[in-house]
Amino acid sequence: MTTYFFVAASEKFLTVEEPLEEILKERVRNYKENNKEIDFWLLKNPSFLQTTQFSDLTVKIPSSPAVVLSTDKKFITFLKLRLEFVAVGEFECPSSEITDPFKVE
Repeated sequence: MTTYFFVAASEKFLTVEEPLEEILKERVRNYKENNKEIDFWLLKNPSFLQTTQFSDLTVKIPSSPAVVLSTDKKFITFLKLRLEFVAVGEFECPSSEITDPFKVE
């Protein structure tokens, strides 16, 4: 079982209002230089947010949610501090409700 961590907000906030693209490009560059496998993904409208586990969280996120999903808790903590106005969460997969963490609606 894998534990995934994420920051969530509206797609507009993550992709337009914040410099997320710059942060992710820098991280990709760093991973390539260090021959490290990518362990983070930007997902628009991920299905896992629709589970009962995250019903309280989705109420706080405007429509058209997006997340940065990662297996690296430190990176998600960094994003939370950097982006400030995002929700955070984690889950284990596979589970009865979440069989594919990358599935989008």
